[in-house]
Amino acid sequence: MQPVLAFDVYGTLIDTLGVTIELERRLSDASKAGEFAKRWREKQLEYSFRHSLMGAYVPFAECTREALVFTDRALQTGLSDNDRDHLMAVYAELPAFPDVVPALDRLRDAGIRCVAFSNGTEEAVNQLLTRAEVKSHMDAVVSVDAIKRFKPAPAVYAYLRTRLETRPEATWLVSSNPFDVIGATHAGLRSAWIRRHSDAPFDPWGIEPDMTVPELETLADRMMR
Repeated sequence: MQPVLAFDVYGTLIDTLGVTIELERRLSDASKAGEFAKRWREKQLEYSFRHSLMGAYVPFAECTREALVFTDRALQTGLSDNDRDHLMAVYAELPAFPDVVPALDRLRDAGIRCVAFSNGTEEAVNQLLTRAEVKSHMDAVVSVDAIKRFKPAPAVYAYLRTRLETRPEATWLVSSNPFDVIGATHAGLRSAWIRRHSDAPFDPWGIEPDMTVPELETLADRMMR
């Protein structure tokens, strides 16, 4: 049975730190750009977890904006409303990692279905992947927005299988985010962790991915053996 690969989007296909260059232009202290980008991303995920646990779902873009406001306050960077609107627009046009398209093309040429699976709304993810020139290399986009829950809730992985009409053992979650990998594995899916940074730690929960690779072309090599 051929596997179906469901790729996380933010941080796996799309480089969320790609906003750093624009932050360097917008912040009065450009040296804070790297820390700002990192904290913005961390808070974005934290807010998605909190909204999901509270049963107070909002679209992922709202989590992103809330995290932007918090980070601005925490680092005292003094962004204007125009700055924030501009940075949100930049976040909607982030670049893909360079290994994404070559790996997807190889996998699809081998007959392996590749879908995007994201916390973002379907509209937002379609636009993001289109601008990053990735959308045409995917078979579909699946968004958690349909069930108003965020990863890593078990319901989102069950919804993924329902949409794809696949069995757990043939459904792979591919992500650079350990929480996503652990959530999918806990829900009975197969999982691949994309360890894009050699010093990135994995959560010590006693749940390990089925595969760990440094980038997507290595994933394609392993899947096509």
